[in-house]
Amino acid sequence: MTLKSRGFHGASARAIANEAGVNQALVFYHFGSVAELLLAALDEVSARRLERYSAAMEAIESPASLITLAAEIFREDMDNGDIAVLAEMIAGSSSNPELGFEVAKRIAPWKDFARAAIEAGFAGSALAALVSVSEAPQAAVALYLGLEMLSHLEGDRSAATSLFEQLARLAPLFDAISPSAHATGKGDTR
Repeated sequence: MTLKSRGFHGASARAIANEAGVNQALVFYHFGSVAELLLAALDEVSARRLERYSAAMEAIESPASLITLAAEIFREDMDNGDIAVLAEMIAGSSSNPELGFEVAKRIAPWKDFARAAIEAGFAGSALAALVSVSEAPQAAVALYLGLEMLSHLEGDRSAATSLFEQLARLAPLFDAISPSAHATGKGDTR
């Protein structure tokens, strides 16, 4: 995908058409503008990722499993470069407020995803009262994007990986504070 390989400013109609092997007039015919095509690409990548990660979220039953899933998602996104599509759209929107508004709308489902994941990870936990579900999703999405952007800029993801490893080491503490699924009645079918 041109946005991943050339960045926002390199994703011209000509570059996109060349990579797709089509006439550049088709970009405008089907999408109206390059910005609309790039938003459609962001929508496609986001929908695919959201479907995949929503299914994986069903395994969250504790803070530890939430941390494990977050680390897996981060590694997968870094490996396949899909988060770079969003990062490039954010970069491009810095000089285009209308595009920025559209990109922000597309981040909203990720805040909803983060909210659901946090709620699942801390459900029934003594920590639930300490985690603000209204603010935590914003922080989680911002942290995630920031980790990706810094990893990309530095050409090294070891600091981000280390953060997830540190959180994983704290997970037993989180789980010790949290009642088990059996104690909270999650497994009780009576």
